[in-house]
Amino acid sequence: MNKKGQALVEFIIIMPIFLMMIMGIVDIGNILYNKNVLESKLDNVVSMYEENYSYDDIISKIGDEFELSITNNNQEYVDIVVIKEINIITPGLNLVFDNPYQVKAKRVVYYE
Repeated sequence: MNKKGQALVEFIIIMPIFLMMIMGIVDIGNILYNKNVLESKLDNVVSMYEENYSYDDIISKIGDEFELSITNNNQEYVDIVVIKEINIITPGLNLVFDNPYQVKAKRVVYYE
């Protein structure tokens, strides 16, 4: 009986599953990293909004890879949302997450 052949067959069976797990971990890490970056950008946007920067100035400061939405739902509060789309690279993970996945950070600010 050939032990090397058996190990090779077991390796070939396990390797795709292992690679999918590693790629999934990288994708979820990328999502969490970008969520952290968006929260940081959102802090900057809120401070600029409170200092009465214009919408165009805020867009030019945060960059064009982010989508910014500032809406006044009622006369008391303003919703500020920053969105970034991330492409999922792991096959099959797009069944769990949409591809491209939208990472959102949202704050509600008192309107003065």
